[in-house]
Amino acid sequence: MIVRRKYIQELASKLLAESKTSRPPVSVELIARDKGIAVSKRKVESNVSGFLYRNASKGKAIIGVNNAHHPNRQRFTIAHELGHFLLHAGALEVHVDDSVKHRDERSAEGTDIQEVESNLFAAELLMPIKFLREDLHQFGTLNLLDEQKIESLALRYRVSNHAMAIRLSSLGYLAI
Repeated sequence: MIVRRKYIQELASKLLAESKTSRPPVSVELIARDKGIAVSKRKVESNVSGFLYRNASKGKAIIGVNNAHHPNRQRFTIAHELGHFLLHAGALEVHVDDSVKHRDERSAEGTDIQEVESNLFAAELLMPIKFLREDLHQFGTLNLLDEQKIESLALRYRVSNHAMAIRLSSLGYLAI
């Protein structure tokens, strides 16, 4: 499995530049709309976080988001579905993301390439390394006991503490 990390980072950076975003939080709904994607928030089954519907023949797309979920979760869902739209053209017309995935061998191993790439895209878009470097310059390496610092960053970027911890860990800023 080859994840297109560099391409995904460059794509997220390009979107941030196009939207003239220079600091967090990133206006992910505006970016989606700038790409011609409608964003619809509705209450749906609790296990559904969101979906992407694309009608290639009409050139239209909709990102649906479960409005019963926390606003930070909704932001991540929009970024994730935007990732599917931009990275996986020609994929299914309708893609539904369950917040509670049915565990199978592929999901347990993280081998669903489209999900891995869409999660990486969401992290790159919502928590850009460029912004984090500036914010973390004063902190250096954090550890899991630095809960207040992680929470402060999560609030600034409008993401969950968990998402921020994963991002910091993947970038080498969080010692576990």
